[in-house]
Amino acid sequence: DMMNETGDRQTAIRLAEAVFDSGDFLADLDRRVHYRTESQDSAKAGTLLSYLTDEIAPTLQRLGFETRCVRNPSGADAPILLASRWESESLPTIVTYAHGDVVRGQDAQWRSGLEPWRIVVEDDRWYGRGIADNKGQHSINLAALAAVIKARRGKLGYNVKVIFETGEEIDSPGLDALCASERRFLAGDLFIASDGPRVSAERPTVFLGSRGELNFELTVALREGGHHSGNWGGILRNPATVLASAISSIIDNNGRLQVKELLPPPIPDAVRDAIASIEIGKDSNAPYIDPAWGQPGLTIAERVLAWNTIEVLAFTAGNPEAPVGSIPPTAKAYCQMRFVVGTDWKNAGQHLTNHLKECGISDVQMTVTSISKATRLDVRHPWVNWAMTSIERTTGKRPALIP
Repeated sequence: DMMNETGDRQTAIRLAEAVFDSGDFLADLDRRVHYRTESQDSAKAGTLLSYLTDEIAPTLQRLGFETRCVRNPSGADAPILLASRWESESLPTIVTYAHGDVVRGQDAQWRSGLEPWRIVVEDDRWYGRGIADNKGQHSINLAALAAVIKARRGKLGYNVKVIFETGEEIDSPGLDALCASERRFLAGDLFIASDGPRVSAERPTVFLGSRGELNFELTVALREGGHHSGNWGGILRNPATVLASAISSIIDNNGRLQVKELLPPPIPDAVRDAIASIEIGKDSNAPYIDPAWGQPGLTIAERVLAWNTIEVLAFTAGNPEAPVGSIPPTAKAYCQMRFVVGTDWKNAGQHLTNHLKECGISDVQMTVTSISKATRLDVRHPWVNWAMTSIERTTGKRPALIP
């Protein structure tokens, strides 16, 4: 146990609370929020680099890390920082991840009294761009690490490696390539990172993986230009209607996936047990959950954490802003499959094409545009129990476990 000494744990907790209570943590986070690290705005490339070199690198160096900043191998203006705090070859090594970029500030859309580039405190809430994603999360992790280093008088008893990107909000260009080229540097025993929501604000949450993501386009292109619906309606095949039929054959009107080859294997008992106590959508700002939507026979948690879904992200035909009495020549839908481990995702495109053919729906072109694989650490892995127990000892709360 890395923190088996109760004294160490209590000292680290006390030090962490002191950093928070003194206002030092708020000051650190506010300084980080000031950096307008909008990766979706190419004009902010210098700010992304500055956040790493002027803010994060010095923070890590004060904690005993050696740091280096590398260019993004994709050519994108999204540099990546690598850091290492090494104590001994014989000790376990933890690898952690963070991202310094945020989504656009959208300054004009913040309500009165709030603004994106500085923290505004209202009661027990802090507002500012990136507080949740990801500046607040990595600031908490760095402050926690500092507290443990201090509690253990400079010796952690394990090594730490950090990969810090600035392109997460633009789909992490170059991250795969960098991890491959830095494979040796990033080798470790355990990967721990924070970049996602809790199941609810009150409950600590441990994620063992995430559903995969497969994006695809459905296109029906039948002719050049529109044709008058009064003259041609009833004898010309309508691309929008064909596409709507295709979509409703893939997902029914209650959100149930109907392509049997894309369904996951049965939910493992260990996964079912792990998510049995998880309640989704309990926060006051959560949207209404429709109990009739999705796979019947599953709990709400099982539908979103242990099953597959296909969502329509966008759908266009004609000009919705200025519709005219014309049969559109083309229609297009952008769709996404979220899938769990065990799904035959490699053949998803073929399965969808075959399904439409079996349904007698022709003229639909199917194109897979991007894929990220599903991950899931075994719920019974010893590290899982170690993490769950440690969090419970520190917080007094049993964490939610998301397989």
